[in-house]
Amino acid sequence: MYQDYNQIPPYGQPYNQEPQYYQRQVSFGEAISRGLSNYCNFEGRASRSEYWWFQLFIFIIGSPFAFIAGFMEGMGSDLYIVPQIIYYLIVLALLLPQLGLFVRRMHDIGKSGWWYFLNFLCCVGPIILLVWEIKDSDPVENEYGPVPNLEPIN
Repeated sequence: MYQDYNQIPPYGQPYNQEPQYYQRQVSFGEAISRGLSNYCNFEGRASRSEYWWFQLFIFIIGSPFAFIAGFMEGMGSDLYIVPQIIYYLIVLALLLPQLGLFVRRMHDIGKSGWWYFLNFLCCVGPIILLVWEIKDSDPVENEYGPVPNLEPIN
């Protein structure tokens, strides 16, 4: 920017500094749109907000049917199977988008998507994955691509 230190930059501009960037957080609707449009995409990166908004979407869609099925079964009704089947169909339909988003989230922190199999390790595996899912994005470009949603600070 200003190589000559005798030259004073305009008010408010620093000497020899690269432009600053920040990672924009995606909205709820944008996260759902990206999750469903990248249905089987296991390449690239997904930000923390994109991952967790999609997890909330899955919970909002599936939990009413699971609750109704449990309530009906507790009441002794044999019709609990209907909301239970709907719940399982929702889980099945959203399985691949959720798995693709998990892999892209792991890429965002610099890890391979194969770490998903850590889920099958009894008690410790899911806890380790949860810590990684909560971790902030890797701030630099890594082997999986550039930082998602990067915008300059004005």
